[in-house]
Amino acid sequence: MATITELKAALKETLEARGVLGQLKARIRAEVFNALDDQSEARPALSHENLLINELIREYLEFNKYRYTASVLISESGQPEVPLDRQFMTNELNVVEDPSCRSVPLLYGLLSHFLSSGGEKGGKRFLRSSAPAASRENAVHPTGEANRAGMPEAAPVGNSSTEAVILQGGYR
Repeated sequence: MATITELKAALKETLEARGVLGQLKARIRAEVFNALDDQSEARPALSHENLLINELIREYLEFNKYRYTASVLISESGQPEVPLDRQFMTNELNVVEDPSCRSVPLLYGLLSHFLSSGGEKGGKRFLRSSAPAASRENAVHPTGEANRAGMPEAAPVGNSSTEAVILQGGYR
């Protein structure tokens, strides 16, 4: 007769082989989080940037079938339950999609664009923060701000804020 330890090991091995063990662990974590989440505590309003970022992450998580992780993101962040319209997202992000891109998350297209365009120009892109000044103390400073902060100057590279990024296939 098998011992309890042997039965546990056999059960664990079977669940791992079927790919169920990871799903069960994720589901338990999500349920524990939901049980502990204090719904009476008011969440801060989502900024426009956080709404867009969370939606990019949600689309990525759901595409990769990380459903429990996505449910925790939605619950914890206060993101609307209904996903934002993809056309709305592309308009807000100022991107134009190649038809071949529509079957994968926007995050893949954005990453692909920045990975491929960085090599073409031989330089790095300068990213500006839209965060309040207090949270940017250690951030890279745009030209002009760098001198006041005692940091080297960095010149912007890449698209201006009015120029749309064009997302093309070639990933995934």
